[in-house]
Formats: sequence, C-alpha cells, structure tokens
Amino acid sequence: MATMTEIPATVGRQTPYHDYHAEASVLSALLQRPIEQKIEPQSPVSLNDRRGGHLTRFIENVSVEGLISFTRGETRVSGSRSLKTNGWVTLSTSIIEGLNVFEVITADRVVSQVSTEHPYEDGHFPDVTFLGTQFTNLSVSGFPLSLTFQFDICGKRPTGGRSYLQDVTFLNAVRKQTAKIADANGLPKELKARYDERLANVDRLIAESGKSSNNEPRRDEPKIICSVIESIGKIPIPGVESYGNVLVIPDFGSVALGEIEVGEKMYKDSDKPCVYFELSGIRMKLGCVGDGQVTTTTALANGHHHP
Repeated sequence: MATMTEIPATVGRQTPYHDYHAEASVLSALLQRPIEQKIEPQSPVSLNDRRGGHLTRFIENVSVEGLISFTRGETRVSGSRSLKTNGWVTLSTSIIEGLNVFEVITADRVVSQVSTEHPYEDGHFPDVTFLGTQFTNLSVSGFPLSLTFQFDICGKRPTGGRSYLQDVTFLNAVRKQTAKIADANGLPKELKARYDERLANVDRLIAESGKSSNNEPRRDEPKIICSVIESIGKIPIPGVESYGNVLVIPDFGSVALGEIEVGEKMYKDSDKPCVYFELSGIRMKLGCVGDGQVTTTTALANGHHHP
C-alpha cells in the first residue's frame, strides 16, 4: 500500500529540496548450527525518492525449522513535509510480535523506530528521535528483562553545519557509553576486543573533530555504534551477566539491545556527508546451543538534502 505526496514540477537551483531515504525489515539471520541456513531480510520495505509517501508491508507466522519464529511482523516507511516547520520528516518503523529464538530469547513485541527531520533552512543535518522504540515482555528463559532507556543518546542536532560524527558532545556521549562496557570487569575476551576497537574509533573521531574544518569534505565514510539502552537489570540465571546494553548468556551467546549505527554517506553532488541512523532492536551472536547471527527489527532513516 502506498500514497504519494505531490511536489512542484520544477525546483529552482537555489531552492532547498530533499531526497527521502528509509528502510526497514523485521528479521534476518545466518545460521550455521544446528542447520545451515541464511534467512533473508523479512518483510523488507524501502523509500528512496523525492516525492515521499507511505509504504507498509506485513508478514505472519514465520518459523525457521522451529528454531526461530515469530507470529507477525510489520514494516513502515514514510516521508513528508512538516506542517509545523516546513522541514522534511522521514519515519522508519519495524515491528515483530511473538518472537522466539531457541526458546531462550522471547518477546511479545519489539519495535524499532527512527525519525529524522531536516530543517528547511540549513537542513543538511537532521534532528533525530527514537521515540516509539519499545520492548514488551522481552525475556531470557522466561525471566523478563528490566531495561533503562537512553533515548537522547544522539542529543540535539549539531550546530555550525557539522555532522554528528564531527560533534564533540555526541562523540563524548558515545565514548562514555562504550567505555562503560569496554572497561567492565568480567567482559568476555571477544566482546572486550570488539568494544576496545569501537572505543579507539570514537577516540579517533574526537581527535579529528578538533582539526577538521566545517567545509572540509570527508575522505572516508566513518560510522560508530551506540545504543538507546543504557542498562539491563539483573537476571536470576547463573552466569548471565549484563554490560550496558549487552547480555552475555552462557551456552547461548551475546545479545545486544537497541544498537544504533550512526554513519556518513557521501554523494557525488555534495561536499558534505549525509548522516544515517540505523537501529536494530535485538542483535544476537549465537554460540553453543546454536551458532550464527540473528538481527530483529531494523529501521534506518536519513536523507539527501540539496543544495
């Protein structure tokens, strides 16, 4: 189902205009044990044009050999002008219901939602919100998780025409969140290496932010990882530990909740990068009971602003 939003037939060279971009999918996976199977993104939907509109997809009663299943999934993407500010609003939503992964991770409902708004004036970089993201009865072996959210992890839109990945306030918030996990006692070796690498990447961007000019084009397309989840409460299962937004479950693997990838993408017709925000509700790296990777409720939003 789709509805389209009309735009003027012609656009002046100096008149601001916008290309919407949003993507969403319910679940994807790559299993290695007990079966080898790649699960392509379920119920994928995307919006990538100047007209905007609203697109939805549904899927029901999916089961991968009884190992991974869900009862219903829904994806939605939309792009429209704001009646309040005249800016460009992009919304991406992914919903999964009745999730069951190896009888260990279950949830009644998980929602990932990303919304960006590019202002009409000086609108190259957007405001972003993850409001609407939620986890209903997310459990480990039947024990419900108590989550503390940090919806404002990305903060306010950077000033001075700077990208989020050049904004020291945002980068310091990500560094604090990442260091809390990287420096935690008892963090498994594999996770320690992963978060040390992320921390070094953030430190590099912080150092570069003090040197680069606002008008200097990027030579790469950097990205960093943060989360809308600040912490996870204790689980009364021996050996289960939480580190920030990450759960480590013996004989199962690691589970990262509410991860956001914030990255830059360069276009040939622009000397400034476009920033995207991709939120994954649950990202699992399995080991022992099953081996492989599973990702649920992925929602991405950004836009290409002109001139």
